[in-house]
Order: sequence, then C-alpha cells, then structure tokens
Amino acid sequence: MEIITKNFNELSLKELYSILQLRSEVFVVEQDCVYQDIDGKDDTALHVLGKDRDQLVAYTRCFKPGDYFEEAAIGRVIVKEGQRKYGYGHEIMKASIQAIETFYKTEKIKLSAQQYLTEFYESHGFEQTGEGYLEDGIPHIAMIKR
Repeated sequence: MEIITKNFNELSLKELYSILQLRSEVFVVEQDCVYQDIDGKDDTALHVLGKDRDQLVAYTRCFKPGDYFEEAAIGRVIVKEGQRKYGYGHEIMKASIQAIETFYKTEKIKLSAQQYLTEFYESHGFEQTGEGYLEDGIPHIAMIKR
C-alpha cells in the first residue's frame, strides 16, 4: 500500500471524491449510521491516504492540537471492507501517528474509538480514558497515546 499525506488544499478533486465515497460507503452504508460526515473540519485536517493500485483502500484525517481535541487527533480511521485482511489498518495508523509526530511535533494523540476496536488501537499505544459513550448511536470510548 502506498501512503500519501496531504493537506486539504493539496487534494485533487478525484482524491477528495474517493475519500468522501469511502467514508460514506463504510460509515453510513456498511455501519447503517446516518450522520453528518461532511462536518466542515476537512479543510483544517491532514489527510492520510492509503492506495493500492491507485485505488483508495485506507484513510484517516489528523488534526493539530487544539483543532479537534486539546491534543492532536486522528479520526475517520477507515479501511475498505474487502481490503481489511491485508493489515492496511495497522499501516494507515502507523503512518498517521508518524504524520502527527512529523507535522505537529507531538506524540500525544487522542481519538474517539468505536469500542469494538479498542484492542486494535491499544496495539498502537493508545489507552482507554474515561467512560464509554454513544456517538451517532455507536458505542465509543476516548483513547489517548502519550
């Protein structure tokens, strides 16, 4: 998988379309969750794209401290359904953590994890913090990497 990191203004229209299509495909259709994915925050994010043969198969968006949480943040962590068996989730998380360390000069990162994925995030150094909560009808928990 090829990793590409860009800010919003560097994304091509085709890349932006692919990102929104993948987010809708997984978060809205697959997870049967009606929510406002286009939330006005993409233009301040750093976008980490994972491509396989020029097709977007994995993605995250990252924020500098203070833009989303007090800490730097990773969100919209996603791997295309038919591609999850290849370890792309781990690759995109490693690349996202590295992007935050490189671009934002911090190792402290927060994310809002779907609870069934806590072990996945723990394998990348994140720890659960606080109580679980519902976000868009799906159980989540805050996690921090220090």
